[in-house]
Amino acid sequence: MSEELEGKHGVQSLEVGMGILKAMVGGQRSMMLKDIAAAAEMPPSKAHRYLVSLIRVGLVEQDPLTSRYNIGPFALKIGLVAIDRLDRVRLGMAAIAELRDTINETTALAVWGDHGPVIVRWERPNRPIIVNVVTGTHLKLLSSAAGRVFAAWLPRDQVEEQILKELASGSAPADIHTLDDAYAMLAEVEREGIAAISGNYAVKGVEALAAPVFNFKNELTMALVIVGVEGSTDMRAESPTIIELKKSAHNLSLRLGSTREVDSAA
Repeated sequence: MSEELEGKHGVQSLEVGMGILKAMVGGQRSMMLKDIAAAAEMPPSKAHRYLVSLIRVGLVEQDPLTSRYNIGPFALKIGLVAIDRLDRVRLGMAAIAELRDTINETTALAVWGDHGPVIVRWERPNRPIIVNVVTGTHLKLLSSAAGRVFAAWLPRDQVEEQILKELASGSAPADIHTLDDAYAMLAEVEREGIAAISGNYAVKGVEALAAPVFNFKNELTMALVIVGVEGSTDMRAESPTIIELKKSAHNLSLRLGSTREVDSAA
């Protein structure tokens, strides 16, 4: 067999071993041999032979008390290195470009900066009337959709001072007068899994939607945003626009290692 042909065929035993690891990852807990074999669709005797080798290289470990198998220390190290090397902003930019192509709306990516949420990238749709979003724009917590996402899912001690400043300055929406009002609104955002503003947006004539993106620690890391001319975006809870936004945010969260249970189609 030529070297080129052998390279194309790959190493079957390695692929089988990776199939066992995939089955264990999918189980999301330590597993008995019979469960691993069933998930990997192979006889237990065959699965056991591969598990012995995987244990030797540190990809799997076995609890001597329960006989259950789990992901080993070397596998965990590989995962941590992969997470560390992920460029979350690059992945976020790809996500908003794909979302723009799907829904043909202005999309943007917001992250938490030194002074609160900031837009780091936006994508222009293919339509005659659009809302321009300026990269580097800092967003209010109470009167922007992305701001509400950060205020809802970040720890209170990280956002409360800024919320109080917005309330004191009169820049909060007209229906939010007190800190209790703000937290009641943010609790609703968290229940819905999305922030939607139309009519009370920071910029007159503009409406926006935003969804949270979580990292491998299940902490908020970014917000995906849709911005449009007021009255032009379908803001209904079951609208295709909102479904696609939630799906995009959920998929990006999975890519970043999040294990949060999110209804991406609601």
